Amino acid sequence: MASPILISIDPSSPTSAGLTLKQISYFGRTLIKVSSLSQASQFIRQNFPLLDVYVDVTDIASAGDVVDILNAGAAKAFLSLEQLTTLSREQDVPSSRLVVYVSDKDVDGLQSWISESGERKDIGICTSAANPKDLAEKLGIDPEAQGVYKSYVGGSVTEPAVKESVAQGVISIVPADSLTLEREPGNKISAAKILAARAVADQNTGLYATSVTDERGICLGLVWSSDESIAEALRTGTGVYQSRKRGLWYKGQSSGDVQELVRVGLDCDADCLVFVVKQKGRGFCHLGTATCFGAYSGLSRLQKTLQARKESAPAGSYTARLFNEPKLVEAKIMEEAEELCQASSKEDIASEAADLLYFALTRCVAAGVSLEDIERNLDLKNLKVKRRKGDAKGPWAEKVGLTTQKPSECTPPKKEEPAPKAPAQDKNDRIQMRRIVTASTPESVVKEALQRPSQKSNEAIVDLVRPIIKDVRENGDEAVLKYTHKFEKATSLKSPVIHAPFPESLMQLPPETIKAIDVSFENIKRFHSAQKDEKPLQVETMPGVVCSRFARPIERVGLYIPGGTAVLPSTALMLGVPAMVAGCKKIVFASPPRADGSISPEIVYVARKVGAESIVLAGGAQAIAAMAYGTQSISKVDKILGPGNQFVTAAKMMVSNDTSAGVSIDMPAGPSEVLVVADKYANPAFVASDLLSQAEHGVDSQVILIAVDLDEKQLSAIEDELHAQANALPRVDIVRGSIAHSVTFVVKDINEAMALSNEYAPEHLILQVQDAESVIPLVQNAGSVFIGQWTPESVGDYSAGVNHSLPTYGYAKQYSGVNLGSFVKHITSSNLTAEGLRNVSGAVMQLAEVEGLDAHKRAVSIRVDAMNKA
Repeated sequence: MASPILISIDPSSPTSAGLTLKQISYFGRTLIKVSSLSQASQFIRQNFPLLDVYVDVTDIASAGDVVDILNAGAAKAFLSLEQLTTLSREQDVPSSRLVVYVSDKDVDGLQSWISESGERKDIGICTSAANPKDLAEKLGIDPEAQGVYKSYVGGSVTEPAVKESVAQGVISIVPADSLTLEREPGNKISAAKILAARAVADQNTGLYATSVTDERGICLGLVWSSDESIAEALRTGTGVYQSRKRGLWYKGQSSGDVQELVRVGLDCDADCLVFVVKQKGRGFCHLGTATCFGAYSGLSRLQKTLQARKESAPAGSYTARLFNEPKLVEAKIMEEAEELCQASSKEDIASEAADLLYFALTRCVAAGVSLEDIERNLDLKNLKVKRRKGDAKGPWAEKVGLTTQKPSECTPPKKEEPAPKAPAQDKNDRIQMRRIVTASTPESVVKEALQRPSQKSNEAIVDLVRPIIKDVRENGDEAVLKYTHKFEKATSLKSPVIHAPFPESLMQLPPETIKAIDVSFENIKRFHSAQKDEKPLQVETMPGVVCSRFARPIERVGLYIPGGTAVLPSTALMLGVPAMVAGCKKIVFASPPRADGSISPEIVYVARKVGAESIVLAGGAQAIAAMAYGTQSISKVDKILGPGNQFVTAAKMMVSNDTSAGVSIDMPAGPSEVLVVADKYANPAFVASDLLSQAEHGVDSQVILIAVDLDEKQLSAIEDELHAQANALPRVDIVRGSIAHSVTFVVKDINEAMALSNEYAPEHLILQVQDAESVIPLVQNAGSVFIGQWTPESVGDYSAGVNHSLPTYGYAKQYSGVNLGSFVKHITSSNLTAEGLRNVSGAVMQLAEVEGLDAHKRAVSIRVDAMNKA
């Protein structure tokens, strides 16, 4: 269904044009011009599905951002020929989603692109030429199939000019402030007249055949329209048609079965108008049925029945039970889904699918979600340009025998740049963790609940990171700056690094912040200094054979300090102080700059205190690559440490596996997490505060509470505190997202609690139990442990002295947190006397002979022979 015009608006003030967004939506689509990805995404998100949004991206420099705009739901992108060429080279985008601005001087270039693109000839064009159709024919563009758009220069957009373009099948781009829906247009263009300008009237009546459909595209009936009825429908936003007997027909004026206008358009050859409406009351037909062709059937019929049952379900009916017992619906959905998977015959599959759809739609109707909402969501997903691999989640894949990656083979995900957005939820909903009583829950369900929040596939992340690493390796500073401009929007930045000594102007801090950093610095220094080897290890393994081990600092280390949703000087301390204590000769910081190109003064202050050589002004994979390989101005390092998102983690693992980089890493890292073990002696307010201290990090953070033999009153006290404290936080929306996939396990005793904890292997383990120190022997897997009610996790994050760079995502089963040993290497030595060699020679030569390594044997025997001859 097509409209003959495309209405352009200013996205920053869409309601200032005279027409409301609702009125513009009657024509189905709008064109906005944006200067950033975020501006486009926000407008699309706010107005889909009200409008199909076309986006002028000529002010967008990055081809990747253009793809992201399409991926966010833009129907089409309007771009220059130069952008089209770049996009074709760098990205794979369907040309049907693109419209290129064409002037006379661009014709040859576009013809070349079309000929080189082979099958990709379904691109649209936009021109201000007097006769767009001639230009389209010259380029071999089909106006009907592909779209030819006419733009107007200055004040040349007039009703006659638009009508002339519309008559040729060309879509006119008309500013919203040039249009009106009023009967008397004055000096503006009548939108109704433009809409009717291309419609083909019946030869006998002069009226336009009109198909009326609902939002799902089901035809409700056939009617007639006139210029007057079209204008009245647009003006009132209701279904208004032309009765051949009674004149204007305001649908539902007498019956009450009114219609809310959604869209108006034309069929492919403009001989039929199409009205899309929301039908109220009994239905469209005067006989009281949904359509003039009979009652709804299938899903539409089921939805209407369920909606009616929701309003007034007969007492005792099964549907009433489903609406009143949400857990019953959940169970039935899982039951029917499994039966559908097991069905084999055509009839059984159809039957089980019908059952599943019934319960699924019941769940949706109970939540106020309609089939129209579901189908619009499908339409939005269909607009995505980038596709996920689509693998089944671990537990489900394993259930049917699919092989999946093990956690240790995956890189934990999540993009650093924009902070993750919490799932859309009603702000009045209670913030509450899911509760599982292990004694009455199958072991498989408990195990599944221990899984971390789902993450993007490693393969998809690697595909994004690999070209960034390659670009930085080959192009150095230029590439680092390019990605910093793109991701951090710090377009004024001219150098990707600042070197010591750092100017005082970059470290302007309040005295209280300086004092806090200094206190933390001293505590961290004291604890990590105590980890030094007092003297080299030396052991005489047998007479005359002395083996030694001594420590040496790693010479050059790169320390990654994330940016994103919060400034993290604490991470700079946790990485920088041990590096200084270890005696690393070159310390390089890397952290994303602000949009103005500056860096957090707290990070600069820490960098100076620990003696950092430089600060790389970059984040993400580009920062990791710059430190791994070095650039014209960024020093190459030997080891990279520090937490980050899934892109940082993937980049760290990739460069560490590249032997030419010669760089190691500390550990994989994922979203932050905490596990609190609490018994009946725990203070509910303390427990809730510890859970929330990690939940506020991001929506992909996870918090787990293991409640040891708590009754309903004690559990409710913690839940009440959690809800109250969460709502007092400025990051409450992020907390909602995190708590949505967090769990409370109710267990019988401390042994069961610690078994669950060790299986989960948390980054932070908090023991809020009586005699907490006695529980330490039961701890097998954890990044860091916080013992007793007076030890909140926050002290470990900042100032106690322990390190907060810890293994997440279950890696505490294999890795330690960052410590002094992370910044040193141990070298061993052997020192033998002649007696010692004689004593050990027999064993060495025998084993060398067993392995067939004659040179090894000879290196010993030749010395023994020399001794014997002396």
